[in-house]
Amino acid sequence: MTLVNKQIILAERPKGMPDQNTFRFVKQDVGELKEGQVLVRTLYVSVDPYMRGRMEDTESYVEPYKVNEVIEGGAIGEVIDSKSDRFQQGDVVLGMFGWQEYYIANEKELRKIDPSLAPISTHLGILGMTGLTAYFGLLDIGQPKEGETVVISGAAGAVGSVVGQIAKIKGARVVGIAGSDEKIQYLQEELQFDEGINYRSTKNMEEALKEACPDGIDVYFDNVGGEISDAVFTQLNRYARIPVCGAISSYNLEKTDLGPRVQATLIKKSALMQGFTVGNYANRFNEGAMQLGQWLQEGKLTYRETIKEGFENIPNAFLDLFKGNNVGKLLVKVADRQYQN
Repeated sequence: MTLVNKQIILAERPKGMPDQNTFRFVKQDVGELKEGQVLVRTLYVSVDPYMRGRMEDTESYVEPYKVNEVIEGGAIGEVIDSKSDRFQQGDVVLGMFGWQEYYIANEKELRKIDPSLAPISTHLGILGMTGLTAYFGLLDIGQPKEGETVVISGAAGAVGSVVGQIAKIKGARVVGIAGSDEKIQYLQEELQFDEGINYRSTKNMEEALKEACPDGIDVYFDNVGGEISDAVFTQLNRYARIPVCGAISSYNLEKTDLGPRVQATLIKKSALMQGFTVGNYANRFNEGAMQLGQWLQEGKLTYRETIKEGFENIPNAFLDLFKGNNVGKLLVKVADRQYQN
């Protein structure tokens, strides 16, 4: 029987906020396997803010998506057929096959993961790219020291929530900025952040930051940009470090984002501000994954996932990223495992 593959493709490049017209559902038959290939059935799909940038036809650190092609991104799947010596039926694998129910992969495109170590979904979150982003961005650029103050915007998201926990492991005072009282409660009660600021209900961010950071700010892990970051910059200490991971506040703007110029602040404070992507650290992924796994097993790290159900809900889940509806890593569960090796 021929398998039918459902796919979600980029229908058009969005102007401003994407909507349902940005995506289109299509179907096509799954082809035949060749030697060295594997047929994968998708179990979980990752939706991430960086995908918005790939919808633009502009030069960036990664190739833009092509119109009328499948939205590529991190996914976990199960091998249901194999003509590769490296994989067998029932293996759980990680790859970039993205928003589709089935995928024929060359064996080198996939990495086998061990379902006995942790829930498989964690390999798209705290043990995957988001965890590694937090690990390298904070420790390599931010370099928090015991007793310093670390501030994180987007603190209840997939990356920010891990950043704060690592900063606590390193002995820092941690202040998280998020968009709801529920998220602030999560940061302070479950993740043990020292302070939390709900930017939606805060009338004066500069005053709120002064109160939460009486000794100033030594490290600012920036996931958001915009007015929140403008306020943080006024509280920086001398030799502050600013890892710039994201700027989600501006991703859907139709015009160039304008704001205070940061050069004078950086000079006065002798501060370091450095953008990065996790791909910069590809040759150190094993180091990061091993340390994150150890901290998770020791109970020093915890995580939360927001999991939507159903292939048809992938676009809605992606759009939820820009509404701040998720706590922790946002995933879509597409299917259950068929085999148990």
